[in-house]
Amino acid sequence: MISEIKKYIKEIKGKKVKLKIDVGRNKEEAYIGVIGDAYSNIWTFKTGSLVKSFSYSDILTRQVIISSL
Repeated sequence: MISEIKKYIKEIKGKKVKLKIDVGRNKEEAYIGVIGDAYSNIWTFKTGSLVKSFSYSDILTRQVIISSL
């Protein structure tokens, strides 16, 4: 499962996407930006001057949802 997620992240690297993040207690944050780098355990997301990093398991557990634009 994780290997498929890594492959997907590498395919959309550099493309503009919408990211929805579950921050707990029924709260969500949404960002539009670009998938930055993909490392062995984490990947980065860039929007303006903000850079956030996530693990691949965040997608697996639905803490992060990626939508293409």
